[in-house]
Amino acid sequence: MRRVMHGDIVTAARALLSVPNEQRRALCRCLIQNADFAHRYFKRFGRSHQSWGDGSLMLAASKRPLAVEPDFSDSTYCRCVAMVLNELLTWRDRRQITRMRS
Repeated sequence: MRRVMHGDIVTAARALLSVPNEQRRALCRCLIQNADFAHRYFKRFGRSHQSWGDGSLMLAASKRPLAVEPDFSDSTYCRCVAMVLNELLTWRDRRQITRMRS
């Protein structure tokens, strides 16, 4: 996956807001995985993947319906932002463990 910036987090959180609460974690994991696959595709073929984009989390998330961005007084939005950050940390931890085993 490409380097993750503030806009990536916000866009992913907006995508999570557009689905019911019970679907958010699965969608978040899917967005991260799709961004990672798209980045690998981009590095191999030199072009963006038609469905998943260029490897940025923002582009992977923007392929989904996006809720209007609320401010941080919205608790649900804060939970979505936190979920994106937590899932990114989990994804990175898993990658480090896999690399250490190789």
